[in-house]
Amino acid sequence: MYPEELVKPMREELTNAGFEALYTSKDVDNAMSKKGTTLVMVNSVCGCAAGTARPGAIASLAAEKTPTNLTTVFAGVEKESTQKAREFMIPFPASSPAIALFKDGNLVHMLERHHIEGRSAQMIAQNLAQAYDEFC
Repeated sequence: MYPEELVKPMREELTNAGFEALYTSKDVDNAMSKKGTTLVMVNSVCGCAAGTARPGAIASLAAEKTPTNLTTVFAGVEKESTQKAREFMIPFPASSPAIALFKDGNLVHMLERHHIEGRSAQMIAQNLAQAYDEFC
């Protein structure tokens, strides 16, 4: 587990942009039961990938269509909620950071760590915007 003083600015980068932090498995279940589209950002302290994943997810919100619900769990910090969120992402293996889009609780688009690493925030935002166009 990472110390709160390390992760707080990384969590706030998303919550300040409108993402709801999910801390328990019940929080995740409640978020996934909502109608419409739900974006789940699996946050991470990994600078090489999360350093572009967070800005990319935030930049994607400038798209014409956007998800109804914005949520985040923090891998390595919020174990319970992260594990529960990953159950909804099966068959994809656990990875962090990761960004998943759900429609009415069903996974419709997934960006795993290997889709994020080495890509700019703008590329991530464009990928998500295309998914929003199709599913939102």
